[in-house]
Amino acid sequence: MTNNYCVIMGGGIGSRFWPFSREAYPKQFLDFFGTGRTLLQMTYDRFAKIIPAENIYIVTNALYADLIKEQLPQLDPSQVLLEPTRRNTAPCIAYAAYHIRALNPNANMVVAPCDHLILKEDEFLEDVKKGLLFVDGQDALLTMGIRPSRPETGYGYIQSCEDGADGFSKVKTFTEKPNLDLARIFYESGEFFWNSGIFLWNVDAIINALHKYLPDVTARFDLGLPEFNTAEEHAFIAQNFPYCPNISIDYAVMEKAENVYMLCVDFGWADLGTWGSLYDIAPKDIHDNAPLKTQTLLYESSGNVIALSDPERMAVIQGLKDYIVAESGNVLLICKREDEHRIKEFMADAQMLHGKEFS
Repeated sequence: MTNNYCVIMGGGIGSRFWPFSREAYPKQFLDFFGTGRTLLQMTYDRFAKIIPAENIYIVTNALYADLIKEQLPQLDPSQVLLEPTRRNTAPCIAYAAYHIRALNPNANMVVAPCDHLILKEDEFLEDVKKGLLFVDGQDALLTMGIRPSRPETGYGYIQSCEDGADGFSKVKTFTEKPNLDLARIFYESGEFFWNSGIFLWNVDAIINALHKYLPDVTARFDLGLPEFNTAEEHAFIAQNFPYCPNISIDYAVMEKAENVYMLCVDFGWADLGTWGSLYDIAPKDIHDNAPLKTQTLLYESSGNVIALSDPERMAVIQGLKDYIVAESGNVLLICKREDEHRIKEFMADAQMLHGKEFS
């Protein structure tokens, strides 16, 4: 167990969840369910049940250092790895892997985003333990696969071979975030799984894969091998991290590698990165409307998700079907649920045309 580490990726701005998730205060720092714990805190609490507290790391943008300290005061500052700029998940994972290998060359890692909802926590923790045993000492890159409930353009898709022993199977193809037409084909075929974005491997396996498929990053990080896990690491990262390409681990490694495996899981997973995923799990009225901690009066309306940031406000809606109605701060969004893939476009236009305060 002392060789097991957890890396929580917590530096994104959650643009698919705009306008609730904003650059200054992204979704991972919000309490969506009124439980008194934010998505980040819930993720930490979950992994702390099976991973030693001192082996849990948060990788985040330097802008959020104070928010991390406020929400997870139990962490030692050395457990918060600060990125000077956003460069997507591949450089983030490379940084964490190099840091952890300098601590423990026998380390196994579970890497997870900070914005997932897990309804069946006991099953989830058993699957993580099972996965960590699978990757221990193996040259294997493991991901957890979820059977899709809808065509979704925001997730990667996995096509795997027949189930192997204990639910592990070799991955045939790995496609990152397809367009809507392709997502429909994947969904209807029944042969593809969502990539949950939860990865498990040992440090040698992932660093070897990064050397093979992302040499620009490893060549630069290799120059700083003596600096990792020392007082000089911060300065080295500040100087070198901005030169890393902006690329996801899915595009950089998982689509190309030949040693990718999948564990098919069913632990009540939802990536709270899209309004569609939130609608799927939210309680609904008799007309399939999902008001999220929001006071509403709804007339001739069905299939809508409604969210207001101020619980004292009320939404009165007539004649809407299958829409997202979301208000937060200085933005009100009214968008067809089927067009939620355009929300990033809407946010970019709002920022470009009307100023950064709308991002």
